[in-house]
Amino acid sequence: MTKSADKAAAVALGAPWILRLRHLDPKGDNRFDMRPDGAVCRDLAGFLGLSALRKLRLTGTLQQLENGDWKLDAMLGATVVQPCVVTDEPVTTRLDVPVRRIFSRNYSPIPEEEESVFDGNDELEPLRHEIDMMAVLSESLSLAIPDYPRKADGTLEKTVATPPDAAPIEETDTKPFASLAQLREKLQK
Repeated sequence: MTKSADKAAAVALGAPWILRLRHLDPKGDNRFDMRPDGAVCRDLAGFLGLSALRKLRLTGTLQQLENGDWKLDAMLGATVVQPCVVTDEPVTTRLDVPVRRIFSRNYSPIPEEEESVFDGNDELEPLRHEIDMMAVLSESLSLAIPDYPRKADGTLEKTVATPPDAAPIEETDTKPFASLAQLREKLQK
């Protein structure tokens, strides 16, 4: 990347994390490298319900396509800590995921009544005069974090809750067809 392109990318990245398209080279690879500081990571971790967020980075390029749209190709890297859904102990996950967006002049949102036939192309975004890179980063991160983090050795302990002086409910009692299977076995003999 040339010094002028470096300068353009630096100018284009305004506060807070906004890329202004008019400052980018329409014929080149406009590189970016986002590394939010600790305060931003703490805020984002709190917003996403994470215990901790470290080594957050979004790096890639933004290119103008022949039709005037812009294509973002990037890699998102992060280390996230979440409570295990079984034991509530911390689970650390390293994320390294590709991120791709097409900022299109012809973007039109899906009407609410047609959402059930959504084709799954979640890369399309409306093209505006600037791109909120923090929005791209946070959305990509929220989609990449595990929905149900679980420790490898995390198991649920068996608990029995019964009223005083009552017999505990056995597993076979909760399976109504188990007795039918036993009856079928007896009849076959």
